[in-house]
Amino acid sequence: MSGVDEGTLLWSPSGERAAASQLSRFWRFVSDRGVAPHDAEGLWRWSIEDLPAFWRAVVDFFEVRYDGSSEVVLADDRMPGAHWFPDLRLNYAEHALARTGEQDALVAVAEDGATRRLTRDELRSQVGAAAAGLRRLGVGEGDRVVAVLPNGVEAVVAFLATASLGAVWSSCSPDFGARSLVDRFSQVEPTVLIGTDAYSYGGKRFATVGTLQEVRAALPSLRATVVVPAGLDPELPEGALPWSELVAEPAEPDPLRLPFDAPLWILYSSGTTGLPKPIVQGQGGILLEHLKSHGLHADLRDGDRFTWFTTTGWMMWNKLVSGLLVGATVVLYDGSPGYPDLGALWRLAERERITSFGTSAPFLTACMSEGLVPQDVADLSQLRYLGSTGAPLSPEGFAWVYENVSDDVLLGSLSGGTDVCTAFVHSHPLLPVRAGEIQCRALGCAVEVFDADGRPVEGEVGELVVTRPMPSMPLRFWGDDDGSRLLESYFSDYPGVWRHGDWARLVPHEEAPAGVVIYGRSDSTLNRGGVRIGTSEFYRVTEDVPEIADSLVVDTSALGVEGRLLLFVVLREGAVLDDDLRGRLKKALRSHLSPRHVPDEITQIDAVPRTLNGKKLEVPVKRLLAGVPLEQAVSLGAVADVTTLQPFLDRTR
Repeated sequence: MSGVDEGTLLWSPSGERAAASQLSRFWRFVSDRGVAPHDAEGLWRWSIEDLPAFWRAVVDFFEVRYDGSSEVVLADDRMPGAHWFPDLRLNYAEHALARTGEQDALVAVAEDGATRRLTRDELRSQVGAAAAGLRRLGVGEGDRVVAVLPNGVEAVVAFLATASLGAVWSSCSPDFGARSLVDRFSQVEPTVLIGTDAYSYGGKRFATVGTLQEVRAALPSLRATVVVPAGLDPELPEGALPWSELVAEPAEPDPLRLPFDAPLWILYSSGTTGLPKPIVQGQGGILLEHLKSHGLHADLRDGDRFTWFTTTGWMMWNKLVSGLLVGATVVLYDGSPGYPDLGALWRLAERERITSFGTSAPFLTACMSEGLVPQDVADLSQLRYLGSTGAPLSPEGFAWVYENVSDDVLLGSLSGGTDVCTAFVHSHPLLPVRAGEIQCRALGCAVEVFDADGRPVEGEVGELVVTRPMPSMPLRFWGDDDGSRLLESYFSDYPGVWRHGDWARLVPHEEAPAGVVIYGRSDSTLNRGGVRIGTSEFYRVTEDVPEIADSLVVDTSALGVEGRLLLFVVLREGAVLDDDLRGRLKKALRSHLSPRHVPDEITQIDAVPRTLNGKKLEVPVKRLLAGVPLEQAVSLGAVADVTTLQPFLDRTR
């Protein structure tokens, strides 16, 4: 796959496919209202320059159900402090449950192939019963319900039941340790904890009763604990209720219509340094943003079958569940994406007739590195959309998809964040796909790239910023009563402008909107002698060397003093880090990047430290190498395998 140039045209939608897309329908819809953008760039410009008209059109196009008036859209456009739809009341769960009938709403698949299916009517019944059960436990509007559950039916039912009551949902996956769970949940003072007594991963079963007991003991605000039995331990924790008792009494769902900015859920920043930030997002903001994201950019629609590999501890789980908003069947997979092999998810796509398949860039890269040809192990002819996020996908990764997955699929490379639970830059069903480029800036999202002086630029690498408010931006951080943490996190560098912390470049095109290339976190950018390189560019070079399975680069520069550039590599089986391999790595980096980006030192490690969501821990490792104590450099609960940090600790002794 080496030698694929960034920007190479890989795919364009047929005229028939483009005309049949939801985005084309929306374009005609706004044109009938007197808005007539000549091209996709014009549509985006209108969507950010007239935010009230755009978001009112989203409300009407998707037939959002509400009480009150949608006349006033943006009562205050400050950032932070934007105030959306002050006269409108709605409920996210009402829209997720709006469709009825015998069509599958949820399909939950376990590692061993065990499958559960819920029709739309069955989902409504279970949500109604769970809401009644939560109400019996004293849960009401504004209370917090937290969950430690696998990606299965109960997690979705419990979330929708919570949302229907106007309570606030927050979840983590069962592979989180007790300390990590307490760090998150103790900040939001939950009323009810819903957990499982076991989970499966990689063909093994893990008991979690002890973890649940530790978490319960650390949360004095709890009134009740509900356990979803997984069959590993027949005994429930003392005082806990079984899930079957929570849903024992049938009831129809009766979602409470709430103010637009009523809290829907609390997500958490990765928490790699210090306590995770509890990010509060609103019922209305998430509803509109996810309708737009799924329905327009991903062309997800009624009758589609949609999956995204995720756990309940990543924002993509929340985004996955939102497939219900547009009428898609949501397919939940619980387990390892590599068990029993990397073909498991592709075979799932065939078996469940998936039309929209989402995963991470590292998963696609792993499949590519292993020489897997998904279209040889599974029939993927029904696949229309392939989503990739979590890290930048290399140009080689783009080309691999079209050569090995499908030559007629919309490859939706996305970049956004937990902070907004969506993508700032997105796929576009009317535009071509070019290697290494995200297709466009999302509708309603005023993305710019700022240079070092805070000026917008195209064709140059700089800070990704958002200059106008989005409905799904955080309402606040839980407990941040004066808003100071929110202000410091996003608005301290450029007052009134959201700085996301990604290093990006807008790529101008003559007859299409600018594409976007993401280079990784700006706080881990490699600035050598004034030549700034994103870490994703660096990894593209190092991991193209056949012997290298994975890598981590750290620039120890600080306070204006240029430090050493350190490269840590994981070797493929049988490879040896000798002078020849070191020389070839340095030659490749000098040739493809710059002489300033040749590492001062290349060291072999067993594994790259990553977060629970698979992101490389570049900044925490840099802090460790600077001598920052472990507990201050990284939140251990956010680390997938703490032992991977040991080689870096050893260097400081």
